[in-house]
Amino acid sequence: MRPFIGGIFIALSVYLLGTTKYIGLGVPTIVASFSEVQMWYDFLLKILLTTFTIGVGFKGGEVTPLFFVGATLGSALSAILPLHVSFLAGIGFVAVFAGATNTPIACTLMGIELFGADVAVYIGIACVTAYMFSGHTGIYTSQVIGSPKHIVFWKKKKGKMLD
Repeated sequence: MRPFIGGIFIALSVYLLGTTKYIGLGVPTIVASFSEVQMWYDFLLKILLTTFTIGVGFKGGEVTPLFFVGATLGSALSAILPLHVSFLAGIGFVAVFAGATNTPIACTLMGIELFGADVAVYIGIACVTAYMFSGHTGIYTSQVIGSPKHIVFWKKKKGKMLD
């Protein structure tokens, strides 16, 4: 019954929003984020609809929604930061994924491969920053963090790290 009611809610949301931009993979929006400034709320609506979709029992994706959120957030930030839209969309694209997956090095390398070595330092800084601020768990629940990200996460109890 929960998926049925959830499906009605998603369909109603799409109808009321008047767009299918926030459902499905969203690849056209991800691509557009690199050339045109996206609305400030695009990333929020994608987060809300994706988490709701997963919460009611449907598949909501892991990777592509994170790319959507990162690229649209970066793109939207270009409206207030004096940096090029494609630069910020690219940084957001990999940084959000780094924070959600606890993989700053892999995401830095992915960013360099996708966007070039000339932005490597900025991508690295963004990925490590996202990783440090993302908490101690990620989207992959079986992933084990070997050491604390920050002293805040280190609680001494017989010399073991606790969450």
